[in-house]
Amino acid sequence: MEIRESELPSIGRKFQMTNEQGEKIVIVVHDDGRREIYHFDHSSPDESISMVTLTDEEARQIAFIVGGLLYKPKMLENIDMALGDLVIEWYKLEAGSKCAGHTIGELDIRRKSGATVIAVVGKGNAKQINPGPDYVLGEDSTIVVMGERKQIIEFKQIIRNGCD
Repeated sequence: MEIRESELPSIGRKFQMTNEQGEKIVIVVHDDGRREIYHFDHSSPDESISMVTLTDEEARQIAFIVGGLLYKPKMLENIDMALGDLVIEWYKLEAGSKCAGHTIGELDIRRKSGATVIAVVGKGNAKQINPGPDYVLGEDSTIVVMGERKQIIEFKQIIRNGCD
């Protein structure tokens, strides 16, 4: 899938893509933070069939949902998402993990790997977005981590070895 990006002088930026079904989607990000999302039918690619306007906060909340940060379908649990050199990956801490019961700071994840923990989904689907160094990782938690591929490999090594 290709995303075309263009500047809209005095307005913001426009992003356009066509999905696998041939439907065109256009997102306009205004300089004031508003987002407009337009949906076009494949049989009439020049006429919008729906449109929604979102505030900056609403757009960010939807991005978490659509991007799989709040819920990742079971079918996709082992798939990572790549954004150029940046990778976002979900890593499940199994029961008995050496990291369980330790804080992100104790594991020193960012300094040792360069990767950043951006969310943790714990028991009962409790979500912690942008957990700090004092956040304690629990068994059966899913860690959402971001970094370059090399950093993700280092992160996995830390998770496997725990505080050793």
